Amino acid sequence: MTEFKVVIRSFLEAIPTWGFSKGTKILFISVVMIIAMLFTRIVTLRLQSILRRKGNSLHAARLETFISLIRPVAVALILVAGSFMILYELGIDIFTGHIGTGARIFGIAIVTFIALKLSHALSSWILSMFRKKDDIEFTKRTDTLVSMIRSVAIVLILAVGSLTILSELDIDIGPILAAAGIVGIAVGFGSQQLVQDVISGFFILIEDQIRVGDVVEIVGKSGLVEKITLRMIVMRDLAGNVHFIRNGQINIVTNMTKDFSYYVFDVGVSYREDVDEVIGVIRQVDENLRNDPGFAGDILEPIEILGLDRFADSAIIIKARTKTMPIQQWRVGREFNRRLKKAFDECHIEIPFPHVTLYMGEDKNGRAPGLNVSIRDTRTDRT
Repeated sequence: MTEFKVVIRSFLEAIPTWGFSKGTKILFISVVMIIAMLFTRIVTLRLQSILRRKGNSLHAARLETFISLIRPVAVALILVAGSFMILYELGIDIFTGHIGTGARIFGIAIVTFIALKLSHALSSWILSMFRKKDDIEFTKRTDTLVSMIRSVAIVLILAVGSLTILSELDIDIGPILAAAGIVGIAVGFGSQQLVQDVISGFFILIEDQIRVGDVVEIVGKSGLVEKITLRMIVMRDLAGNVHFIRNGQINIVTNMTKDFSYYVFDVGVSYREDVDEVIGVIRQVDENLRNDPGFAGDILEPIEILGLDRFADSAIIIKARTKTMPIQQWRVGREFNRRLKKAFDECHIEIPFPHVTLYMGEDKNGRAPGLNVSIRDTRTDRT
């Protein structure tokens, strides 16, 4: 640090006699850096827009991701080259190996920044390479694993960069690492919940129980999984509420969208209706829905009629279910219910509302007590 302070002090003292030689050079280098970074951004954005107009093919998506990988690397190289040239003009001879502590710390910070950008872009590129449009489940699992790897990479890069900077400041990192190990053991014994969260999260990922994009129910909360880490699961429910659930609290996971989904129907009709006729109408509605181009890709199989399920108070219940793509069961189910209601109306099939039968009882001789009924004429207000 002393050498770096000397350079700064010499720079400040030389300002009056500096003239336009070094100042003009540094200004010129700065302007060229800004122009080069703007040019890189414009060119890469232009290429990405051209690829988007050509379609959403997998090859175009991979090229677009590759271009987004090049942009931060190019910007970082421009920053490094320009910074070294400015440092050279300030009297720090990087080409002969005489680099001060400040310059080395600056270089480490730049390299750490490049590594962070590179890890993010590289993980996105790997994700695009393995993404399959015709395999949604494989894509969701890849998203989950890449997100986890990206988080671990960021922690490792920041840790290595921080330790290297401490070493440049003549701080012995050996005792720090030893102390960190001892503290880690103490924390391990003291925070059993954290260890339990990490172990549970590890097995959730390895066993592929939950993936990003699944709709699950955990500890009484349900919603769409947005993020999975070794410590917690983040999911958003239908109302937009975000739930953060520690992995150590999870003992039962209900995944409603793994591989495929079912929508279960409980169709209630009046006791007077013919069950076979009702089942025929249900099958016809299902066939029409499967022939609709807007829903054909979401329905995997014809509807499965399980039969007359139970006798309710005011209706007979026919149970059925349809097999759909993951997360599409609710969309298909709502449309099916809408069409089924219209079909029942056209066929005059009654969907009953609750009925109540009054029974006055009988005495031992089989006679029922009289039921007094009064009718009020609202026009004359007479009974």
